[in-house]
Amino acid sequence: MSSGVVILAVDLGASSGRVLACEFTGQSFQLHEVHRFPNYGVRIGNHLMWNLPGLWQEILNGLGLAEKKFTAARIASVGVDTWGVDFALLGESQELLSLPYHYRDQQTEGALERAYQTVPAAEIYRQTGLQFMTINSLYQLLAIQARQPRLLELARHFLMIPDLFHWLLSGQLSNEITDVSTSQLYDPNHGEWANDLIQRFRLPRAMFGSLTPAGTSLGSLRGTVQQETGLAATTQVVLPGTHDTASAVVAVPVDQSPSTAPNWCYISSGTWSLMGLEVSRPIINNLTAEHNFTNEAGVGGTTRLLKNIAGLWLIQECRRIWERAGRSYSWEQMAEMARGVAPCRFFINPDDPALNAPADMPQTIRDLAARSGATPETDAEILRCAFDSLARKYSQVLQSLEQIIGRRIESIYVVGGGVHNQLLCQLTADACDRPVIAGPSEATAIGNALIQATRIGLVSDVAQARNWIAAQQPRVVYEPQHASPWKDR
Repeated sequence: MSSGVVILAVDLGASSGRVLACEFTGQSFQLHEVHRFPNYGVRIGNHLMWNLPGLWQEILNGLGLAEKKFTAARIASVGVDTWGVDFALLGESQELLSLPYHYRDQQTEGALERAYQTVPAAEIYRQTGLQFMTINSLYQLLAIQARQPRLLELARHFLMIPDLFHWLLSGQLSNEITDVSTSQLYDPNHGEWANDLIQRFRLPRAMFGSLTPAGTSLGSLRGTVQQETGLAATTQVVLPGTHDTASAVVAVPVDQSPSTAPNWCYISSGTWSLMGLEVSRPIINNLTAEHNFTNEAGVGGTTRLLKNIAGLWLIQECRRIWERAGRSYSWEQMAEMARGVAPCRFFINPDDPALNAPADMPQTIRDLAARSGATPETDAEILRCAFDSLARKYSQVLQSLEQIIGRRIESIYVVGGGVHNQLLCQLTADACDRPVIAGPSEATAIGNALIQATRIGLVSDVAQARNWIAAQQPRVVYEPQHASPWKDR
């Protein structure tokens, strides 16, 4: 076995988690999947929570497997990225006060409207530049404030989910900026907490700690983690872009510096689709407010101007419901089924609130499609409706992005697990009438590891990291083939 330096990337998505090892030898790297495990919400009483103890044990299992595969002496660092918006609260003695709520929990129903009674929507957007979604941390906190105010009275530390895992790994408290920026409690213009909003919503300011940038080392692993995993005291805990999209964008293989009007955009494709631009500064104006675009912090002081779109959640949930009914389809089978249906017959808005956590996703898709015209009846038609609706949404977001920056976007880079869905990639190229460059599929883990690598001196900066990715990671180009059916859709 080679003797290169190994960096561990813990990548937690909304439906699965992985521990991956990135092995560096000279100016090349190789990614190894060490451990994979499911991730899902657990219904406890009337609420949907994250299975934090289970996730933590799986991470420890993965770190232990990595030590056995590569030996402790070779493992230089570990860092965690996760989905955004969710958080945990610690008390006076740094004890966990509650399991973290799942963003699909129903506690935030009506929270947006209640928030606007205290601070108008326009003012919230002016201060945060963030897309309005009921799942945002602000509205979760307001729901807790209304239902169980004692919990906030006891809280001393507010930790986003990746911050929580970094605390479990190192014992050090941090609030890494890229994930904090998904909370609607972050001021992107000043790079700090939105202190005025925190005060006006009467949230306890003291629990929001100092902001920490990606690439920061929190020091060595806790002794208990070393004992359980076999990892050494020399292994550092290094913050990647802790929001998974921030790490994924680092792995987009482009050779352009961030600007205010780039000619390319990205789609980080998974359970969610995050579609947007890497820009050099926040863009908060009437257009971004009108189109409900979000300004989230990127790595290295950049901004991710993007739109959150439902993504493959629609297909994942259909698949789960059909499996429960005795009809089991692979991802490849579902793509083939959808290919057999004529395009542009059925459409829904993939971001309709009814699709957030429906009891029966296929039936919900039927009901929504029926309101706008034709109703998909078969499983194949429901799948085609979901795929076509996502592609149409990407086209609409592309047009909005071009309007915001005042120039044509020439190409779309798709990264993440969605690159394996060839049908969706081709439909995206057709609907947007732009070439789609798909890959790498493991963008989040690669970006996570390369950010850590900049800290320990294996890579100089993001530009060099992207050069390595462009040289070493396979990509597939999808040219528009059937753009005409999508005109005026």
